[in-house]
Amino acid sequence: MLGDIVGDCGVRAVEQQVAEVRKRWRPHLIIANAENAAGGSGLTPTLYKRLCAAGIDGITLGDHALRKAQIVNTLKTEANIIRPANLPEQVVGHRWMKLNAGSNRPGVYVLTVLGRLFMDKLPTADPFLCVDEILKQLPRDAIVVVEAHAEVTSEKQAIAWHVNGRAALVAGTHTHVATADARILPVDVPGMATFDRPTRGGGTAYITDLGMCGPHTSVIGRRVDQVLRRMITAMPTPMDPANEDPRICGVFVEIDEQSRLATAIERIELHADLGP
Repeated sequence: MLGDIVGDCGVRAVEQQVAEVRKRWRPHLIIANAENAAGGSGLTPTLYKRLCAAGIDGITLGDHALRKAQIVNTLKTEANIIRPANLPEQVVGHRWMKLNAGSNRPGVYVLTVLGRLFMDKLPTADPFLCVDEILKQLPRDAIVVVEAHAEVTSEKQAIAWHVNGRAALVAGTHTHVATADARILPVDVPGMATFDRPTRGGGTAYITDLGMCGPHTSVIGRRVDQVLRRMITAMPTPMDPANEDPRICGVFVEIDEQSRLATAIERIELHADLGP
């Protein structure tokens, strides 16, 4: 799973490096968040097609899911792209998707929830209850991937503990900076029985933020000079995507087909050479 793809630099880096990811890690599926692909905010049908052609099997979106109006028909018609599940029911698009990991292999079900702390621009429902609701709709033996698209580390971690033992992976996105806490959550969390949850969980891979696919000489993908000018002077300033030091970031997760839980998680960070 790859983190937020930011701007043309991020799209081109993914197009270049997906082949290397497949060669080195040999994944059955590659999932990526593409909500910042179109000029740093939103996704267009053309970019959706480019990412699919590059080898991305499933695409997730976050709070900028509907930033580009032209993506609406893609959200309605395509099965391998989802918008956040805890947006209102009336919002176009799928709340979760099933991806095929190959013949005779279990399907992988993917959903994204938006956090609510410091992300009050959209009318979102409780992400914890939303995940519970969707998990009840999925097959009991499903392999589940939950993306926590949120601003606050504590909220992402809490979502992971909430589904520990019920999802193979909880991956945080949105903040664009890869974190150093990739791990598999353990069993027997004290006090969980008071929340009507089994006391034994474990087996959920977790990382607070996958990082960014895009320009790393930047401020979370935007030009450094423009961000500094806005922050220091408070004057209206463009916030254009940067282009320097392109990289792709994410995680590789191994999942046991019998338990449907993770056995390993490893961070991915590859530099791209996009030329002059």
